[in-house]
Amino acid sequence: MPAPVTHDPLDAARVLAAGGLVAFPTETVYGLGAHAEQPAAVRRVFAIKGRPAGHPLIVHGADAAILDRYARRVTPTARALADAFWPGPLTLVVPRAAAVPDVVTGGRDTVGLRVPDQPLARAMLAALGAGVAAPSANLFGRTSPTTAGHVQDDLGDKIDLILDGGPCAVGVESTILDISGGPATILRSGGVTAEAIERVLGEPVVRTPSGPARAPGMLAAHYAPQAEVVVTSADDLAAQLARLRRVGQRTAIIGTAELPADPGDAIVLRPAGDRAEDFAHDLYRLLREADAAGVATILVVPPSGQGIAVAVRDRLSRAASATQPDGP
Repeated sequence: MPAPVTHDPLDAARVLAAGGLVAFPTETVYGLGAHAEQPAAVRRVFAIKGRPAGHPLIVHGADAAILDRYARRVTPTARALADAFWPGPLTLVVPRAAAVPDVVTGGRDTVGLRVPDQPLARAMLAALGAGVAAPSANLFGRTSPTTAGHVQDDLGDKIDLILDGGPCAVGVESTILDISGGPATILRSGGVTAEAIERVLGEPVVRTPSGPARAPGMLAAHYAPQAEVVVTSADDLAAQLARLRRVGQRTAIIGTAELPADPGDAIVLRPAGDRAEDFAHDLYRLLREADAAGVATILVVPPSGQGIAVAVRDRLSRAASATQPDGP
């Protein structure tokens, strides 16, 4: 049975306070939220998504007071970053306070915190008066949702309510910045660029972390549609398309590059504009449209350059890793 849909953040806050699960809009993607201080509700999030228990969740708050409630200590760096980027698509990983249950952090001594730049989400959080622990509102590892309809397609019969705020403005997840100790480290590229963070900090950030997943979205294989994703260049697109045609694979092409002279019966899906921001905004929608068309392979020519293009290439690389056929 489809989940009920509301446009009233007070309805969503009441469901969360009672231990229910609410899919809610942010400027990045839709989240699947539970009251962050109710472990039983948070465990339902993991169960419904099929998410590994050790993969931490981000706690969302209505304003920067979330730092005082859920961080064990608040440094001047954390304050400066919050002042500069909240509300907005930046998650800060900080030492966690006792109010954060183990289930939220996968047992880690740190927690990711952010304030979303979406009016319905912030109204819901303010009415609740507590943090909401939320990953993206989709099955684990699959393409993130950027509309309420995407959530309904993926999880509509499993959750208690959907707060519909329309399409997400950014379209890819938040940047995750670890400032819990040592040099500031980007764990996941997203809606706030490394360059913008460095301007606030006055020093470089580490951009290539290694080791086990310390935050959401760090698995090598993630964000994947059903079809195989092949990341290619504009120069190689024609050759890739010809290869797939020879083996009889139905194909979609996503990108803003000039198409081959004979795309044949390939489905062409383009972002609404030529900017990297347009590509980010439309990425997950286009991947879902390709799946709905029943293609076997999606050829993607990603945007070049820095800024949010880095986040788009990161998501596509992980989607490609998740959908590659098994080797010998």
